[in-house]
Amino acid sequence: MLRISANQISGNIPPSLGTCTNLELLSLSYNNFAGSIPREIGNLSTLQILYLGRNNLIGTVPYSIGSLSNLKELSIGINNLHGQIPESIFNLSTLQILAFVNSSISGTLPSSIANGLPDLKGIYLSGNQLSGEIPGCISNFSKLTILDLSDNSFSGRVPMNLGNLQNLKLLNFEMNQLTNDPSMFELDFLISLINCRQLKVIQIGSNSFDEMLPRAFGNFSASIEIFSAYFSGIKGIIPNEIGNMCNLIELDIGGNELTGTIPDILGQLTKVQMLRLDDNKLQGSIHVNLCNLSLVIITLSNNRLHGPILEPFGNLISLQNLDLSKNNLYGEIPRSLEKLKELVYFNVSFNELSGEIPNGGPFKNLSAYFFIGNSKLCGSSQYKVIPCKGNATSSPSKARTLKYILPSIALVIILAIILVYLMRRRNRNTILPAQSTSPITIKRISYYEVLNATNKFDEENLIGIGSFGSVYKGIFSDGMIAAIKVFNLDLEGANKSFDTECHILCNIRHRNLVKVITSCSNLDLKALVLEYMSNGNLNKWLSSSNYFLNIVQRLEIMIDVASALEYLHHGYPSPIVHCDLKPSNILLNEDMVAHVADFGIAKLFTEDQRISLTKTLGTIGYMARV
Repeated sequence: MLRISANQISGNIPPSLGTCTNLELLSLSYNNFAGSIPREIGNLSTLQILYLGRNNLIGTVPYSIGSLSNLKELSIGINNLHGQIPESIFNLSTLQILAFVNSSISGTLPSSIANGLPDLKGIYLSGNQLSGEIPGCISNFSKLTILDLSDNSFSGRVPMNLGNLQNLKLLNFEMNQLTNDPSMFELDFLISLINCRQLKVIQIGSNSFDEMLPRAFGNFSASIEIFSAYFSGIKGIIPNEIGNMCNLIELDIGGNELTGTIPDILGQLTKVQMLRLDDNKLQGSIHVNLCNLSLVIITLSNNRLHGPILEPFGNLISLQNLDLSKNNLYGEIPRSLEKLKELVYFNVSFNELSGEIPNGGPFKNLSAYFFIGNSKLCGSSQYKVIPCKGNATSSPSKARTLKYILPSIALVIILAIILVYLMRRRNRNTILPAQSTSPITIKRISYYEVLNATNKFDEENLIGIGSFGSVYKGIFSDGMIAAIKVFNLDLEGANKSFDTECHILCNIRHRNLVKVITSCSNLDLKALVLEYMSNGNLNKWLSSSNYFLNIVQRLEIMIDVASALEYLHHGYPSPIVHCDLKPSNILLNEDMVAHVADFGIAKLFTEDQRISLTKTLGTIGYMARV
């Protein structure tokens, strides 16, 4: 036995291994072996197990491997091989496992594949370039338990006699070019599989069957746990007989052309955890029976469903993913969903929903992206919808009064704003009064309070990582939530960056600058405790598909940033140049008000320091970094 798998061994496999004629097991998998497989391995006449998978091997599979007359398990998957599987391998009468996963193997399977492999139990050929038809004689593998031919280029019909594989447990034909007999109206090969009483997994997705699920589909053995047929051109209705598959855990028939309604009988699948019916043409309402299951994932998006979202969905305590987008659902989003602690993905975009979006429980972490396309929704500003109105209605007399009073009030406000603006412009160039020398009460926070607030700087509280350190979310014992910027003292310039930020932030105040609450400094830690911004940085909102800014919000953010820069440049006795303005340093609070942050390399200039401008050329100025 020579077992050296799961190391970092590199170089070529030495041909001298072929002299170890007493070897029964050779495992070199999960290493960095390169080069070709030496043909001398064929001299190991007593070898029973050969594992060469997950290396960087190239070339073809040597024909000499077919000489290993005692070989039981052959695994050469996940390499950079090419060419065909040598025909000599199909004559190894003792072979039980044949695995060439993700190895760029091409060619066809010989029509006599089953004649010389009577003991074969597992065929693992996924992720290759095999083509042609699946040979019908494959049904002669009486001991076969695993048949995985997924992610290849097999075409033609699926053999009708697969039901002869009495010991089959997994069948995977996904991602091929398989079709069905055009004279048949149902996926007839599925009917033959009913005889496979031990079958647990059927995966036939991403093919071109273009037929209906057979009504006999429900006669499958109770052993079936996973049925996946996504994007396979399946037509017709979902047969009621599917409710007989009592041990089904995953049902994925999304991306097809299914019509009709979602059968009530699905409520009998008490063990199902994943239900995917998306991208079909299903109609009708969502039946309450679905709410009695143990579902973790429900995907019904892009159908023609109508009606309300059911209140009993809140009983699905294990639910993590609920996608109802792109339908015709109406009514309110049930507040019962706030109880779903495990829910991390909830999408109801592009429906006809109305009313208030819940903001408790998992909804706190959802963005506006998941609610767009529902013009009648209202709620918190984080969802980018209109605020909800009160329940009280105004009388006609009040409406008439507001009709005349409100424009007058608006006019007065506009005039006041213009007056203030003109006064600010007039006084811009005047010398501002000195800062008040009256003492300011600074909140004192100890190192141990910072440690407890961040749960000892746990990664779950990590908000982001910058040039000189990391930022954590901290929740203090008095309930205060803050952002804690911890400087990495091992980095050159970290101490200087900390001192610069303290010097700058202790004297400036503006609604569009991040407020510093206090600092914490000792030999082991230098940290700033800052105002927490719940909506993160601008870079996230500009570059992620999960977040959305409309034109008004973008304009408001630009004005906020410009106001902050105007204050830094002109509103303080000594001009301050930020030097590192970019989207990741612009933070947004819960009301989407922009705040400029990170003054680690800012420059403070007095009148006699203008010459220093030439010494910092290249840092002064603002350019967004990609």
